[in-house]
Amino acid sequence: MDTKQSDISLQYLGYVNTPLLWEQTPLLNLVQFNIKEINSLDYDIIPTKKYRLGHLVERFVFHELEHKKAIKLLAKNVQIKKEKQTIGELDCILKTDDSLIHLEIIYKFYLYDESVGYSELEHWIGPNRKDSFIEKITKLKNKQLPLLFKPETQVLLDKLNLKALDIQQQVYFKAQLYVPIHLINTPLRTINSNCIVGYYLSFNDLETLITNQFYIPQKLDWLTEPHVDVDWLTYEEGQQEIMAFISQEKSPLCWIKSQNGTLQKLFVVWW
Repeated sequence: MDTKQSDISLQYLGYVNTPLLWEQTPLLNLVQFNIKEINSLDYDIIPTKKYRLGHLVERFVFHELEHKKAIKLLAKNVQIKKEKQTIGELDCILKTDDSLIHLEIIYKFYLYDESVGYSELEHWIGPNRKDSFIEKITKLKNKQLPLLFKPETQVLLDKLNLKALDIQQQVYFKAQLYVPIHLINTPLRTINSNCIVGYYLSFNDLETLITNQFYIPQKLDWLTEPHVDVDWLTYEEGQQEIMAFISQEKSPLCWIKSQNGTLQKLFVVWW
């Protein structure tokens, strides 16, 4: 297996092993779509172009859906236009044995910051403080999901011989969560604690990791679970690379390897 194929396979495995952010009970009136049964598929399709992480995850989801006998994908990544201007995109419309579903696909990385907001859900923010869980939910409810009922979407629905009122709306929302190290074993009250995969610390506290080796993965490899088969950096080398991110107000995701060989995933934050 060449490097590119190995990378995409490990990224896919990381995606598959990421839990849903919430499960059976709807959260803020949003219902999660559940791809039933554990998937043992491989993914060996080498991308012919560079994908952003969100688009790569969509390819992974479609790959799974297309291999489920009980599911038929009717449309995917359809841009909705008004007078030649794109006003939004439907991730996909699918048919199961007994339902029609408009599905929006989300994969996020959130850090728990108690200085933001007043509730558990409000504390989850992006690594660079440029987005949050609440902002994403607001966009879903106010923009992405209502798109199904826009007059401009009727063109697509007419082609599929569907009516908007017959279509359920669900999300497929996976996430990796990172908490301050003192909360690493604290269960969450509202969302799935199994999504916690690591912790974060300030660059000012980087010296606490002085005995570790570092690896700073590319953005698409944020999906990948840490493994030893990478070019590890010494603490000094890792510190230098990390500070280059920090100087640009970017929070890098790092893998660290302790002296006893334990691997961990963490963010070093600029803030």
